[in-house]
Parts: sequence; C-alpha cells; structure tokens
Amino acid sequence: MKTGTTTFLATIGLVLAAAAPASAQSTIYVAGYGGSFERMMRERIIPSFEKANDVRVEYVAGQSTATLARLQAQRGQQELDIAIVDDGPMYQAVQFGFCAPIEASPVLNDLYPLARIGDSALAIGVGATVPVYNEKVFAERGWTPPASWADLGNPAFRGQLALLGAASTTGLHGLIMVARANGGGEANIEPGFTAYRTQIRPNILTFAPSAPKIEELLQSGEVAVSVLSRSRVTALRAMGLPIAAATPKEGAVALMVTMCPVAKQTVSPKAQAFLRHMLSPDMQRILASGGYGPVNRTTQLSEAEAEAVPFGEQAVTSLVTLDWPTINRSRATWTQRWNREVER
Repeated sequence: MKTGTTTFLATIGLVLAAAAPASAQSTIYVAGYGGSFERMMRERIIPSFEKANDVRVEYVAGQSTATLARLQAQRGQQELDIAIVDDGPMYQAVQFGFCAPIEASPVLNDLYPLARIGDSALAIGVGATVPVYNEKVFAERGWTPPASWADLGNPAFRGQLALLGAASTTGLHGLIMVARANGGGEANIEPGFTAYRTQIRPNILTFAPSAPKIEELLQSGEVAVSVLSRSRVTALRAMGLPIAAATPKEGAVALMVTMCPVAKQTVSPKAQAFLRHMLSPDMQRILASGGYGPVNRTTQLSEAEAEAVPFGEQAVTSLVTLDWPTINRSRATWTQRWNREVER
C-alpha cells in the first residue's frame, strides 16, 4: 500500500512538473499606438520576444493621451508594464512618477544622446516634423519651396494651407517653430500666436481632423502646403505623388516615439528585457520600416530604407529637440488659445 501511494504521488509530481512551465508563463502588458504601429508590433516585434523570453505579451492599443490617462487612473495599482507614447506625454509620465528606472545594459551605450529622457524613459524611434508641399502645384505657379517655418504665412499661399490643430503633436510643433522663427519659442509663445492670427490664418483652407485627411488634400491638389511627418512624405512619394519635404532654416523637429517601464511595486524583469528588445538593431530596423528612424547607432539600413527616416549621426543630431517640461506646463492653455484665437 505504501509503495502504491508513493508511486501515485510520484506520478502526480511528474504531471505537475510537466505542466509547470506552461502554467508559470508570465504575462506583461504593453500599451502603445494602434493602427499600423499595432500591426507591426503584433506581427513582427512581439512574437520573437515571446519566444525568446517564454512570456506572453498583451498589447493594449490607444493614443498617447489615452495611455497617459490610464496610468493616471491606475496610480498605485498599475496593470501596465510598458508604456509607449509620444515624447511630450512621456515627459509628463516621468514627471508624474509613472516610469521606473531603466536597468543598466550595454545597448544603452549605443544610443544617440537625444534618445535618453532621464533615467526612466527612452526614445525607441525618431521621425521629423517639417513643412511639406505639392511640387506640381509649386512648379505650375512658380512658387519657391518654404525655406522657413515663417513661410507658412507667405501671402502667395492664401487658401492653400491645411493644418492639424495645436492639440496634435505636429500642430503643436508648427506653433512652436513659427514662434521660434519670429523670435520666440517654448518660453515665449506669443510671436507664434501673433503670426498664426495675422499671417498664417488667411492661408488656411481647412483644419483637418487627421493626418490622412491632409494627405488626401495634398494628393488632390486642393491644398499645396501643410505640416506633416517626413516619413509620410516618403510614403506618398513611393506612391508616385509629387509631395516633398521642405528644409526650413530653423530645422526639422524631432518627433520621437518613447517607451518606459511602468513604476509599480514589483517591476517585471521581462519589462526591462522588452525595452532592450526594442533597442536591438534587428528591432530598430523593423521600426525604421514603419517610419521611425533608429536611435541605436549600430543599426544598419539599406540606402532605400535610410531615405525614409532620419538615419545616421548627422541626420539625427541636426533635428530640433523641444523643451517639453516648459511646453507641458502651458500646453492646455495653448490649446484653449488656439481654439479661441486661431481655429475659430
């Protein structure tokens, strides 16, 4: 009887041991953008991480503002392990204490300096916001491409401009860079509002609800000038459309997608591993295919891939980086002013 009981218990032990790896598999929750970014994450980035780390990744799609709101709502009881948001909201997340310190790793030494957001957040990809224009329309009318952000107010462009509002990242970039072009900037936004009210507003045909709508207007020739991510220009040109990116003398604005491990009582080691995964040269190349320039210096891209994104030391370091802590202190007020004074 004793022998039978021992055998039975041993058998149960073997069954439990065999089942342990599957039942013990951990899960991490990653919040990030939806749309094409979500598809890229689910299809090309997450599977290799899950396989290599014996972990399941639950992806929570949403805009940056929604992810930041989720972090605020779950303060003290965070469900997320990783947050992926625009650089502006990320500075807020760091300020509010939602991000945990990033563990030291050799890959961090391979990053461009602009990728570091303190000790608890990093950029994983970088784009650029620029004035854009329809080359065909410009050639037909004999116009010179915009050489400054102030040229959004060129009287020749009356009724030829479509923009996103200041609540959007690219719209906000435009407001700040116009302020800079007129002697102001993040700490003195007044020249930007003055220029938009008096010079740029007469040129605006419409305030578009989304970047895809602006692309439609540029394609159809209904408008000839806008402000967009340079990666979108590359995509449109690949479709055979005569859309070009201007080179303003004040510079193109760094548009960064950023990531941080979420601060909680116990930060999962797999969250730290996921961040390192995103910074690896292989994943950086995949991100580049989605329009996000590598922040890891060791990433190799083909000539065609490099044309679509900021790539290389000179291209990345020449981008204009903004003072987000100063911006975030006034952003809500600026949005209210924009709605009242410009987009009225």
